[in-house]
Amino acid sequence: MKKRRKIFRKEAVFVLIIFLAITGFLFVQKRGEVYKVDSQNDTYLTGDVPSSSEVFASLSKDTLLIVDSADPSSLAAQEQFEQILKDMRMGYQTVDVEKETIPDFSAYQKVVVLLSALDLMQERTPDLMSWVSDGGNVLFGTTLFQEEILKGIDRDLGVVDSKVENAVVTSVFIDEAFMIGGGKAYKIDEPFDAARTVSLTDDSKVYAWVDDDAKNPLVWEKDYGSGHFVIDNLGFYNKSVRGIHAASYSLLTDIAVYPVINGSTYYLDDFPSPVPAGDASFIKRDYNMSVSDFYTNVWWPDLLKLHEKYAIKYTGLVIENYEDDTSGNIKRQDDTERFSYFGNSLLANGGEIGYHGYNHQPFSLDNVDYGDIYPNYKTWASTEAMAASLTELDSFIKELFPNIETSVYIPPSNVLSAEGRQMLVSQFPQIKSIASNYFSDDLAYSQEFEIADDGMIEQPRTVSGTIWDDYTKLTAFSELNIHFVNNHFMHPDDALDEDRGAANGWAKMIESFEGDVAWLQASAPDLRNLTGSELAGAVQRYAILKVSQTQNENRLAIELENFHDEAYLMVRLNNDAKPGSVSGGDLSHLTGNLYLLHAKSGTISIELN
Repeated sequence: MKKRRKIFRKEAVFVLIIFLAITGFLFVQKRGEVYKVDSQNDTYLTGDVPSSSEVFASLSKDTLLIVDSADPSSLAAQEQFEQILKDMRMGYQTVDVEKETIPDFSAYQKVVVLLSALDLMQERTPDLMSWVSDGGNVLFGTTLFQEEILKGIDRDLGVVDSKVENAVVTSVFIDEAFMIGGGKAYKIDEPFDAARTVSLTDDSKVYAWVDDDAKNPLVWEKDYGSGHFVIDNLGFYNKSVRGIHAASYSLLTDIAVYPVINGSTYYLDDFPSPVPAGDASFIKRDYNMSVSDFYTNVWWPDLLKLHEKYAIKYTGLVIENYEDDTSGNIKRQDDTERFSYFGNSLLANGGEIGYHGYNHQPFSLDNVDYGDIYPNYKTWASTEAMAASLTELDSFIKELFPNIETSVYIPPSNVLSAEGRQMLVSQFPQIKSIASNYFSDDLAYSQEFEIADDGMIEQPRTVSGTIWDDYTKLTAFSELNIHFVNNHFMHPDDALDEDRGAANGWAKMIESFEGDVAWLQASAPDLRNLTGSELAGAVQRYAILKVSQTQNENRLAIELENFHDEAYLMVRLNNDAKPGSVSGGDLSHLTGNLYLLHAKSGTISIELN
């Protein structure tokens, strides 16, 4: 009996030692002192990768875009629709009725009319109606004015009655089966009387409407003979609603197939960095601790909880110091404890590190005037000074994290001059992608999801912050439906800045942020969580893809040009078909008749039932 007890004690001690060793390893790993970094060798395509402009120039132009350069609304819509069609890889020809003659409709499969007044088409309207009756497809993409020609075809467009006064679009309710994230309303932050006020025929199918008692239709379709019309009555033309316009366009044909990115990335600008400056009163009020302790004991642990719960990946952007020396005289940061702690923890939790700046001065020379926008910023003395600062940052990162690869650059305050960008391309070949801003703003380096002519992968951040306003939520919803992407950024000092919600307290900020992360994943569970470089690689594959399709009653065949290892595409089945077996990829249901295709081959076949 004593012998057995002794053996049990030895076994118990041995098990305890193993348990403590494993626990200790996991604890160290979570702190970031032990980490494994995957190589980026397979992240980026190499060799002769075409630019986005080269790919688009090679597309067949099966869509006719009719615009009026004398109409500001038409010009605004033209800017958005041309980019939408490029992103959907739909070739188009633009015709300006102010200067050109409208060509024969029979040369096209689809026509997008971006005119406020149809009288500009004059004698061509009957030709358009006849073409649709014979099987053509037309999208009216702008809000139409009441005039005689429109009155003559209103019933054919599904309109029973209309009013002279437009409807104020305060929010857009999306049919659940129409778009990802549908079944709810999205508020418009600056509403105005943007939409035509109409009542529709019973055989018109409505996909979106104003979320009020009148429920004025915003997107609907109506069959006409062998063809049909789609009316996009939204009246807004900016990047935040591109997804709605893209979804409207995808209704035109029996089956619509277009490439998407499929990726969700969370950037942490200025992380790791020295302790951020800012108003510490809210931290003192709620936690009674220093800013430094707050980031270590509250802010970062809260973000790690979101990572563990939702499997999101963070990409941290290093700032070596917050000094404003732009002369090119470089001084190495001596205090590296915070960099090592947070950087290693970030890497240990599946994250990634990228470039932000030696300091927080954007790469601009003295030909840039920051004025009142950024009064505390200084321009750099020379291109050589800019390059010296980035060389130092690269060396600093390599010294702290010798086993990692860095390939993504984020410009401070999203400001990057042409000279600064050229310096990145010519002198730092390890930088494969720039992640800046989706929206145009004062001095902002605004981007589209594309491969530039010089090979740089452009991956704009689309949303930001912990408290999403109505515009941000609308943008996030829209981007799921055109690019199937979420590219978010935030700053550690958001918790110190009243303009970014700090007065609410960090607890409410992180609670609000988690709610948006949860909504995003519930709306799009197939959306991949990626690091910054992984998203750049996904953008690269998306940006070069060309799609061709053929179909009959029983089969959809898709051919992909410039296909490499994998690709993602949206497939909308407007002909009431149901997908069967798939070869060359996997198909998952998103909503309604919308599917996500994961292509594993350049040739895909989908049975239709």
